[in-house]
Order: sequence, then C-alpha cells, then structure tokens
Amino acid sequence: MELSHSQAVIRLKDIQAELERLGEKDDLTSEDEQSFDELTREFADVDTHRRQLERKAALERVRSATKTTERRPAATRIEGGTPVSSRDGYDLDPVLHPDSVEDCRFRNPWDLSEVRTFGQSKAQIGREMRARALSAITKMGGASDRVRSAATDIIEKWDDGEGRIARHCLATSSPEYLRAWSKVAAGKGHMITPDEQRALERAMSLTDSAGGYLVPFQLDPTVIISANGSRNQIRQVARQVVATGDVWNGVSSGAVSWSWDAEGTQVSDDATTFAQPTVPVHKAAGFVPISIEALEDEANVTQEVARLLAFGRDTLEAAAFTTGSGSGQPTGIVTALAGGSSEVAPTTAETFAAADIYKLDNALPARYRANASWLANRAIYNLVRQFDTGGGAQMWERIGADVPPELLGRPALEAEDMDGTFDAAATANNYLAVYGDFQHYVIADRVGMTVEFIPHLVGANQRPTGQRGWYAYYRVGADSVLDGAFRLLNVATAA
Repeated sequence: MELSHSQAVIRLKDIQAELERLGEKDDLTSEDEQSFDELTREFADVDTHRRQLERKAALERVRSATKTTERRPAATRIEGGTPVSSRDGYDLDPVLHPDSVEDCRFRNPWDLSEVRTFGQSKAQIGREMRARALSAITKMGGASDRVRSAATDIIEKWDDGEGRIARHCLATSSPEYLRAWSKVAAGKGHMITPDEQRALERAMSLTDSAGGYLVPFQLDPTVIISANGSRNQIRQVARQVVATGDVWNGVSSGAVSWSWDAEGTQVSDDATTFAQPTVPVHKAAGFVPISIEALEDEANVTQEVARLLAFGRDTLEAAAFTTGSGSGQPTGIVTALAGGSSEVAPTTAETFAAADIYKLDNALPARYRANASWLANRAIYNLVRQFDTGGGAQMWERIGADVPPELLGRPALEAEDMDGTFDAAATANNYLAVYGDFQHYVIADRVGMTVEFIPHLVGANQRPTGQRGWYAYYRVGADSVLDGAFRLLNVATAA
C-alpha cells in the first residue's frame, strides 16, 4: 500500500531513530550490518516518495488558484492549500493537509510533532490539543463505548484553555503507551520497543511524581467510574468536577434577592453575596498484589487493572465522603455539617421517632427540597420502617422486597459509614440522617493515577511468593460548598 505524506514522514522518523540506534553500537553483527543497509535504502526510497507527493500537492494548488471561484462559495476557498471551512471543503488537499482541527479529525492524533506552534497563541495550541484528544478517544484501544463517552465528557467539560487534560489524554492513551504500560505491568519491561519507550518518557514528563507510571487514560479510575457508575451512592448524586491543580476553586451563593419596585423609583439593593469555596485534593494510595500467572497475558492486564483500581478507589472514597476528617483526606458530608447551623435536633430529646423525619423535611428550604436526597445507614431505614404497623407506609413509597427507593418522595441513599444504631444510654452524638441537595457537595477528581510496579513480593522468610505488586496513588477532594442546602439529624444523648 502506498504511503500518504503523513505516513511517509512518520516512517522517515522511525528509520532515522533505528539508524541512530545501530550507529551508536561499537560492534555491529552481520544482521545489524544488513539491517543498516536495508534501512538506508528504504530511507532514500521513502524520501523520494515524500518529495513526489509534495510536488503533486504544489502543482494542485497552482491549478486550483487558476480556476474561477464562481462555483465555490467564499467560505471554501483555499488559502495555502488548506480549506478555510473544513466542513464545506472537506479534504480538498488530502496529501499535505489530511487533518482538520475543526472536525477533530486526525490520522494520527498522538503525533504532536505536527502541532503548529509558531505564531500560535496558547489558546490556539490548546484548541488543537483538545481537538486531537477528542480524536484520540475515538481511536484509543482497550476502551468500550461507555468509556469513550465518559472520556469525551471529561475533555469537553473540564479541559482548560491550555489543554492540560487534553495533553494528559494524548500522552497516556496512544497505542504505544498502552502496550508499554501493559508490558511493564506484566513484568515484561525488557520487551519494550524504542517507540514504546519514547511514549513512556513523554507521559512521565507530565507528572511531578518522582517515580511510577501514569495509568493509561482509558484505564484511569476517574474515567472508568464515570463510565460504569459508582457503587458509592454519594458520588452518584454529588456534583463531580475535575481539578487540574492542587485545589479546586468554585463560586457559590445563597438565593438571589429580588424586590418589587415602583415605576420611576431607584431599584433596591438586591445584590447577593458570592462565596468562593475551595476544595483541596488529597493523596490516596493503595496496594494490589497479583499473581505472576494472572499477568502472563498482557490482555489480562488491560482487562483487569481498570476493574481492580476503580473498585479499590470506590471503596476507599465511600467512607471519606461520609465521615472524612478533611485533614489529609476529603471532608465527609457529616463532618462538614456537624456542629453547624444545618444540624437539627429531634422533636423529643434523646428520642428517634417518625416526627423527626418530617421535621428534617420541613427544615430544609424549599429551593433545595426539589432536588434533595436522603442519606442514612440501612439499619436506620429499617428503624424508620418500624415506626408504624404498616411498615413505614406513612412515609415510604414504592415498597418492594428491598429497602424502598424513596422516603417522603425523595431518593433514599445508603451509606454504611453513617451511624447505624441509636444508643440512648450512651453520651454521644447520633448522626442518623442527612437530607439535602447533594449538588452542593462537590467531589473534585484529579485525572491521573500513578502506579509503581514491584517485580517480586516476598514472604515472612524473605522468599518470593510468586506475586507482583502494584502501588497506586491518586488525588481527590470533597467538601460541602453550601451547608444551607442540607440538614443533618443529630439525636444526641446526655449524661
């Protein structure tokens, strides 16, 4: 098959890299000598083919310039061989200009050597990086349609003007990087090719970590959890954002104040007060031991690693998003509300009764109630069902074989890290339920998990166990950005 211009340029670079590798050897074998001669001849042939394509393209531009423009709208006229409107002039110059930033269409979106940087602003370069990343997502291997959809959503929503997330995507989603990462994960680093090594080095230049390898974009737990859904029910209803730094900065406010003003009178001061909440991101780490047998096939690595890392992360975060201290870890929703104005006492002191559920519902402002959800331990929901002989019929809806999905017409979410018992004899706080609009609880994910591979694990006698290890770490933060959107039931007991 005849090479296109872009393919010819890429092949020339590959040949040059191999020739330089052979040239650095002090002693060449007979096979090396033969390979060197063959590559030299191939370089000359491909370079001649490249020049021929460039001459044909130049001639085509000359011919196009001499044609009349009546039949072609102004939007599709060619400037320097590139259509001004890629939609109307699709691939008018397929030899030298097969790519299109406007249509996110690239034959090789991972080849950043083709990015035009001279005379381009940061915004223009970032726009091309974003377009390349979106194109790469459609081509990247080891990904399902749901993963591609979630990855596209992350790029479109959260990539900044400089294309930082897009650069991360491009560096860690290429076929070369996925192959290299899979080989390293399987303990086959000695089999990495020069192209794969360059892909690893390019990706490592994006991280401030002293070691380890970034998880391929299509295997990143942030993408996987977004694609497959989270078992952690707080994450299902919380506002999820992507942070590109160590802190996510947002804006929040209470309700905007309006007023009735008479004709011809000065409008009253209805300005609302804006707050600037911040959510710091924290490092979380985990260790995954895995047998050598399970790593024998590189395909097993790509199939299993995303599931293992995403499941471990989801389990860790479930507790943090509920009762996390906020010191070195996310701030849990209970921690954020405890002791504040959103805390609600029971109707009868030191007693948990049906009236407390209604009191919590009444205490939440109506503007947050429409999108509100309940959060409690399953054991507390079971207590609520026992408040009357009808099994909680006065407040539960769509009662089925399992815990009903709605309480007072709002979703009832489970969190096993919340208090599951009410001990009236003990002197303590009993945080039994949270009720509110969880869009005001922000989870800030930092795209990019790093994994360090430990080639052999040893047992108590310092002998290998036949296992390898993955030490993985990433960063995430969470906190309430508007406590007034929640109410927390605290059935406290006194001495």
